[in-house]
Amino acid sequence: MKPNIRRPLLALVALAAWTLTGAAFAQGVLAPQAPAVQQDTLTRAATSVGIKRCLPAITRLSTLTVQGSRAHDVLLDWDRARPDNGPMFSLIGMEFPNAGVAASITAIPNDGGTCTVAAERISVAPFTCASVAQQELRGYKVTQLLPIYAVYTDEKEPTSSVSLIDSPPGCLVIRRYVEYGWKDPATAAAATPAAPAAQAPKKR
Repeated sequence: MKPNIRRPLLALVALAAWTLTGAAFAQGVLAPQAPAVQQDTLTRAATSVGIKRCLPAITRLSTLTVQGSRAHDVLLDWDRARPDNGPMFSLIGMEFPNAGVAASITAIPNDGGTCTVAAERISVAPFTCASVAQQELRGYKVTQLLPIYAVYTDEKEPTSSVSLIDSPPGCLVIRRYVEYGWKDPATAAAATPAAPAAQAPKKR
């Protein structure tokens, strides 16, 4: 699917998905359960508008996001004046056989070649929030912000959270992941100087 860019504010681009259950990407937000797919449309769209520095992070997040959906599309917004040095925001709509899901991916370049990245997956579970927490979030710390709004965190994944908001007859589920100072592992590895070769001991 060729991206259809709409100016001046938003561009229609991508297809995307998350599953409701399962282990999460990085700090516990994305939950892939389907095989990897070809390069996602969000990556292609970001590339087409000149985004490079944070592209590996965008690709890593969006590749997981597009897994498992029947169809998906995205609104993309970026700094037209400096696409590779400004923030990128995306809002993704996904179609599953029995549900619609929304997600967002944000990438902001930092000094020193790093990026701040954030991802959210928003879905409605056809169960009570209590049953979702019982089934998926055992062992998580819970912070009750409102009678209908609770946030669950795991100390092993300090930059992620799962928010449950009662919305009878279901539960609004928001899985959130944030990472500051993300750096492409491939770039970091390339920048690391090779260790000097060990010298043979001198003969006496």
